Amino acid sequence: MERSDAATYWDKVYAERPASADPQPNDRLVETVTALPPGDALDLGCGGGGDALWLASRGWRVTALDVSAVATTRLARQARSRGLSDRITARQHDASASLPGLRFDLVTAHYFHTPYAQDRTAILRSAAHLLRPGGRLLVVDHGSTAPWSWNQDADLRYPTPQEVAAPMCLSPAEWTVERADTPRRMAVGPDGRTAEVVDHVLLIRRTA
Repeated sequence: MERSDAATYWDKVYAERPASADPQPNDRLVETVTALPPGDALDLGCGGGGDALWLASRGWRVTALDVSAVATTRLARQARSRGLSDRITARQHDASASLPGLRFDLVTAHYFHTPYAQDRTAILRSAAHLLRPGGRLLVVDHGSTAPWSWNQDADLRYPTPQEVAAPMCLSPAEWTVERADTPRRMAVGPDGRTAEVVDHVLLIRRTA
């Protein structure tokens, strides 16, 4: 798939899903961030908006990006209805083209997978460089294929957290890996089906 088709593809995906009245945050975000003091967060691929809304409700200032205007429009609407517009900036934006020229205490990229070609490693490396000292990059990837996944290729192999981290080439003098594991959880798909899935969790902290 050509990159020029990315926005059209994801607009169609979100338009075909009913907008959730109460988007929920991802489990790995909640378990990672609950104990952290609020600051500035960048949500890469904000999707349904549950992560951004949860962060903002806990005092974070969130820049939420998605290539789909349908997704960001829905998020902006949810933020207004909850009185969180002053804490969430929802922008339709292709992270492959650029990232905000800002500094963050948290960058979160949950299931930042796509059917079109993009240099995901370069995006995550650039995002890590946007962190303030003490800030964290949380990358949560699929580690298994759920029944509702758009890619049902039986031969698909999911890179481990260590394999995601290595090509980012982040100096250990400035960044440290705080977590790299593959926990399991029960998940509910868009159609209401449940299944056990594997997450690949990578948490990197900028130390200097």
